[in-house]
Amino acid sequence: MAIRKSSISGTPSGNTANRPANPEIGATYNNGTLGVEEIYTGSGWVAKSAPASIPVNVVATNQPSGRAFNNGQASVAFSTGDGGGLTTDYVITPSPATSPATFTGSTSPITVTGLSSSQQYTYTAQARNNFGTSLSSAASAGVVATTIPQSPTVVASLISGSGTTATITITPGADGGSAITQYSITSNPATTTQTTASTTYTFTGLTTDTAYTFTATATNANGTSSASAASNSVTPLAAVSVQYLVIAGGGSGGSAISNQTGGGGGGAGGYRNSTTGETTGGGGNAELALSAVRLTNYTVTVGAGASAPSGSVATTGIDGSNSVFATITATGGGGGGRGQGTNDPGRSGGSGGGGGAGYAASSPPFPAGGSAVSPTQGYAGGNGGGDTNNTSGGGGGGGAGVIGQVGENEGRGGNGGNGLSSSITGSATTRAGGGGGGAYLGGSEKGLGGAGGGGTGGIAIGGLSRNSTSATANTGSGGGGGPSLSSGSSGAGGSGIVVLRYPSTRTISVGAGLTSSTSTVGGDKVTTFTAGTGTISFS
Repeated sequence: MAIRKSSISGTPSGNTANRPANPEIGATYNNGTLGVEEIYTGSGWVAKSAPASIPVNVVATNQPSGRAFNNGQASVAFSTGDGGGLTTDYVITPSPATSPATFTGSTSPITVTGLSSSQQYTYTAQARNNFGTSLSSAASAGVVATTIPQSPTVVASLISGSGTTATITITPGADGGSAITQYSITSNPATTTQTTASTTYTFTGLTTDTAYTFTATATNANGTSSASAASNSVTPLAAVSVQYLVIAGGGSGGSAISNQTGGGGGGAGGYRNSTTGETTGGGGNAELALSAVRLTNYTVTVGAGASAPSGSVATTGIDGSNSVFATITATGGGGGGRGQGTNDPGRSGGSGGGGGAGYAASSPPFPAGGSAVSPTQGYAGGNGGGDTNNTSGGGGGGGAGVIGQVGENEGRGGNGGNGLSSSITGSATTRAGGGGGGAYLGGSEKGLGGAGGGGTGGIAIGGLSRNSTSATANTGSGGGGGPSLSSGSSGAGGSGIVVLRYPSTRTISVGAGLTSSTSTVGGDKVTTFTAGTGTISFS
């Protein structure tokens, strides 16, 4: 159709297809197809006095890199539609709604911010000019907004006994729409920043007696989150080096009823010692000090000495009770063998009890002394005497430092083995001697108790019974063996003792059930337990 000029204005007119092919900017045209007067803008023909046309081809693209959690961003591109008026700006509306609800710009694309992480959004576009706002475009395809992760939360806990190690437990926040690949953990005060893909991590290299908190960040493909709030505070505690002397209860001596033979002396309780330069029972070197974890409960038990056997028959002595400090156990001393036995041995224990005197045995084997248990904590008891005249003395109980003496065939009881000396309390004290063996009726020489508190064996002279003696309390020594009369009893074993020495900068807490006292020796404290069982801890 031919272009005609309006008879009124001189403006060309016609249908859309017949617009001028090469118009100048500012040229006008009455478009009969659209029913509007158009003006050429250089970018195309637009209606002079009409609302802008509806945008088309709306496409959204996620822009994730480095975006903070719940501050996602998208770029929304579009094309200008045909037939509307000249556009002054465009309006983008996300769905679901955001705050602000719309975003404007004069050209494509337009950036939308503040999007929720992991949320899928669609977008519509409108065009505006002085004559109004177009209808909304068709919605874009849905696009998920992704960002860096949300900050995690952190809990710290010490690993018991480690001293310089803590377990860090991370609870992840939302991943921001992209999987978390790494966590970074930082301590305060700083040691190093450590990374892990796990939500549980062992953080090493801490300094003892220093309070620490921890923060963590989470990383995904879009970047790294802000740091978490600080964890709870933990303080790795330096271990306490504790020297110890642990002595078990001593065994009691064996009793006798024959008019001729004597009972064996009781063995000393097991003797365990970590004091530098000293020895432990049975000739061993000093043990290692115990490294105690502060604020951790440890068991302490003071072993009881064995009671003397009772009754009108010859009876083997009773074993003493164990003493304990944490993982250190001293074994109770063995009881002495009974008198007028047929090869009646002493019992085994921390130190062995002496063998009871036999009869009708003119040649070995005579009643054997009890042996020390393994690991070695003392010495064996001495053998009992034996002969056809029934004039045998009981063997001496083993001590922590020396084997018990053999009982003589002609009536004398064997001496108990000597104990050991320790200066853990600040002064040298000998403990854990074996009990002396009992003598026969006509013998005038009883077995002496070993140095360190061992009980003396009994004797019977002219029909008069003289009882053996019990061991000294809190030495772990063995009781004396009974004499060769039914009315002469044997001696009880001595109770044990636990002595702990540790730096004076530390404090001990003693639980119920224990009897103890604490003193200061040089730069150390010494706590001595004399009875009971219970728990202790250091701070």
